[in-house]
Amino acid sequence: MQIKHAIFLKSAPHYKDCPEPSFPEYAFIGRSNVGKSSLINMLTGYKKLAKTSSTPGKTQLINHFLVNDSWYLADLPGFGFAKVSKSIKAKWERMIQDYLLKRDNLVCAFLLIDSRHAPLQNDMAFIEWLGVKQIPFFIVFTKADKPGSNALKKNISTYLQYLHETWDPLPNYVLSSSATGQGRDEILSFIGDCNKRYSGQDPHEMM
Repeated sequence: MQIKHAIFLKSAPHYKDCPEPSFPEYAFIGRSNVGKSSLINMLTGYKKLAKTSSTPGKTQLINHFLVNDSWYLADLPGFGFAKVSKSIKAKWERMIQDYLLKRDNLVCAFLLIDSRHAPLQNDMAFIEWLGVKQIPFFIVFTKADKPGSNALKKNISTYLQYLHETWDPLPNYVLSSSATGQGRDEILSFIGDCNKRYSGQDPHEMM
């Protein structure tokens, strides 16, 4: 898929305030500082489309972008170690869960996981929650250029071992790097295929 056009639409504090669900939608979510904004900019080819920050918890609303005038990209608040109060974190959790459960045009959630780390409890818990709620998701291991090749292989292998305990088949996943562009073609190809099925051009199920 080629990205010809991408614009920021709006920020919303609740799924009911999101843009009209007239296009297929893909949500990007992950721990604070996992590289969501950088990945979004890399995917769309617009360096400043999503605002990047070294401060965890910068994204506090549901940010919507319209891509190619045909599908939505939603940037969700990060979870994890953001330096905000417990009440704010609880509010974000409710916002995210309501969105994922009730956004009618949501096709898939891209769960971003930092490839520099071994499996983290809140990442695995969120994966299980997505599975229980039957929300389609695609794992993106970010910052694949950061760890050495041995550390990268070890971390990904450990994640897959954990997933094998409860998932058969394994969820879709890809290694990505916003710096090198790794994973871009695979993610956009997946979205393109989903868009075709969403628009009725393919009679098979969406996922």
